[in-house]
Amino acid sequence: MVDYVQGVFQVSIRRGCTVLGLQKSTYFYKARRPSQAALRNRIREIAETRVRYGYRRIHVLLRREGWEVNAKRVYRLYVEEGLQIRNKRPKRKVAAKLRENRKPPVAPNEVWAMDFLSDQLFDGTKIRVLTIVDTFSKLSPAIDVRARYTGADVVATLERVTRDHGFPRSIRVDQGPEFISKDLDLWAYMNGVILDFSRPGKPTDNAFAEAFNGKVRAECIDQNWFLSIEDARVKCEAYRHEYNTERPHSSIGNKTPIEFMKSIGATCHPMA
Repeated sequence: MVDYVQGVFQVSIRRGCTVLGLQKSTYFYKARRPSQAALRNRIREIAETRVRYGYRRIHVLLRREGWEVNAKRVYRLYVEEGLQIRNKRPKRKVAAKLRENRKPPVAPNEVWAMDFLSDQLFDGTKIRVLTIVDTFSKLSPAIDVRARYTGADVVATLERVTRDHGFPRSIRVDQGPEFISKDLDLWAYMNGVILDFSRPGKPTDNAFAEAFNGKVRAECIDQNWFLSIEDARVKCEAYRHEYNTERPHSSIGNKTPIEFMKSIGATCHPMA
């Protein structure tokens, strides 16, 4: 505006500032704020590779990388870059209630939650994904992919993961045919594991598995084309490793499951 007044009326900068009621120092002021270009680029890089991460989780990753930045600045740049997650699935407007006799777990391997996801390869071939998560530490012992699953296959997966992670006290499952099979029942009996079944038609009884499945689908399955069963296994295992070792979880103080396990002095499998 001062420049405009100068040009039209042919007056000095001092006179122009006086007419407009500005301090001359304001006219000559140069912003000293450092460029935000590098931070903007890093926020965009994280958002492009982890498309389901909001600004809070991106802020945790930035702090972990050494960026001295607060959440407000991350939010401002996140919004300015147009990175808001807009396609969140709406929550069901129902009252969820846990089973009365259940108590929150207080240690790792006290309660696991187990469930299935269904998807398909690029050519339409159907696949099934068995997911397992520790409800206390949020650690995932397995995300296992097969063309089809039987009770014996579930047992084979559990045998493999319990060699590394130990046996849980109980496993929460639904009423699916693989979980009510004689094979899984015998395995649980032989190893002292309680199978805690959800009530029919009550998926909220296994809310931990439902929540974990939502993350797996949004952050892994929906983001990849699976060319073969082996390709699906590699990509799901890569996501499981990232989930356990890199992804911050707000419910455990923005730590990763591995970091949380170490913070409480619990042992964890090095390849988790």
